Amino acid sequence: MLIPVILSGGAGTRLWPVSREAHPKPFMRIAGGKSLLIQTHERALAVSDQTTPLIVTNRDYYFLSHDELSNQEVQPRYLLEPTGRNTAPAIALAALWAMQQKKDACLLVMPADHLIKDTPTFYAAVRQAEILARDGQLVLFGVRPTGPETGFGYIEMGQPLTEYANAVQRFVEKPDAVTAAEYLAQGNYVWNSGMFCFTASGIIEALDTHVPKLMTAARAVWEEVQANDSKIELPASFAELENISIDYAVMEKAKNIAVIPGDFDWSDIGAWNAVADACTADAHGNTTSGHNIVIDSRNTHIENHDRLVAAIGLDNLLIIDTPDALLVADKSKSQEVRQVVRQLKASHHEAHKQHRTVMRPWGTYTVLEEGFGFKIKRIVVKPGASLSLQMHHHRSEHWVVVSGTAEVVNGEQTIVLNANESTYIPAGHKHRLANLGESELSLIEVQCGHYLGEDDIVRFDDIYGRV
Repeated sequence: MLIPVILSGGAGTRLWPVSREAHPKPFMRIAGGKSLLIQTHERALAVSDQTTPLIVTNRDYYFLSHDELSNQEVQPRYLLEPTGRNTAPAIALAALWAMQQKKDACLLVMPADHLIKDTPTFYAAVRQAEILARDGQLVLFGVRPTGPETGFGYIEMGQPLTEYANAVQRFVEKPDAVTAAEYLAQGNYVWNSGMFCFTASGIIEALDTHVPKLMTAARAVWEEVQANDSKIELPASFAELENISIDYAVMEKAKNIAVIPGDFDWSDIGAWNAVADACTADAHGNTTSGHNIVIDSRNTHIENHDRLVAAIGLDNLLIIDTPDALLVADKSKSQEVRQVVRQLKASHHEAHKQHRTVMRPWGTYTVLEEGFGFKIKRIVVKPGASLSLQMHHHRSEHWVVVSGTAEVVNGEQTIVLNANESTYIPAGHKHRLANLGESELSLIEVQCGHYLGEDDIVRFDDIYGRV
């Protein structure tokens, strides 16, 4: 049994303003296609003969992930973390779960935010990795460098173990440009892709040997777990596990480490340059996504999600336009986009965390306009979904139905509203909005009050477990 384990998380700060804390990189659609999460899930299904994948992700991303993958032929299981603790704790809990499924289970660990187009070559490497893993090796997937890249870690390959794999001589952190060029010339260095293959028992043994305190704590966490068929909720004690990567915890210490130098194309989509490289360029090296006009420009990437962007006389630029934020940067500075996110966090600006349209388990809301004492939203509720029974201390709300049929709890009353009908909810009133129809419910919400923050909410009952 080869079980794909998909690690899905990370803020993707170098891909702001599209990737944000509440809607991170795995949910990005590259070049207008499928999201990275969907593409990773489809690779997992293809390489594992339709074995149900396990997605390890933050509890806050469960409903977003579930909606994203709702049309997939095989639905994954979820291992839900209350907070992120890096890859070693995530893999430890995934291995403990896999041991309960089948003692000789083999794990294929893949981040959810990588792009691989040459899937047949990748599948062949996975088959080779599985053979090595069942022979007791902890296997890493290396990628043969295509240039002197300074944004990746490197693996120096040692003696051949088979015709397709080598022992690992050493790991090297991200090098400077001169060192990266030397590695490329030597030919025995590969990029560390962050993908692994090992048996569940093999990685547990390695964790016991090299980070015994972490593994003891992981077992204690697992004893508290309550699981069902589709998701495994990790308890709050998971947050006490050491925050450490599997590379530092095991791979740089163990002796039974093998690397397969893969010839498949691979990108970790780490910055906007990588996104541009994944798009088809015109005769002048320009790449675009969305409705754009490009005149007399070269090597420029433009991505927009709402409005027309026109570019004239540009060279080597990134232009990323979203409804509430615009990024303009020199391509050579793409790694520095994370500095923007740091400044947004420091100033407590919501743009580091949320888009203007915010995903919720029941649907979405979009902030249309806001000012002192008021905020206007468009709310869309999925068929059969409902918001929590809630109350606000500091604001009142006016609801006007645009389309669909709404069932509204407003204080002691339960009413039904159709298109062009409305209701007023005073501050302090318990209220709930539900869509009992078979089509989307759309309404406009006008908030009034001296404080309109999203944290002014008291939940009394919620079908999504958010009370």
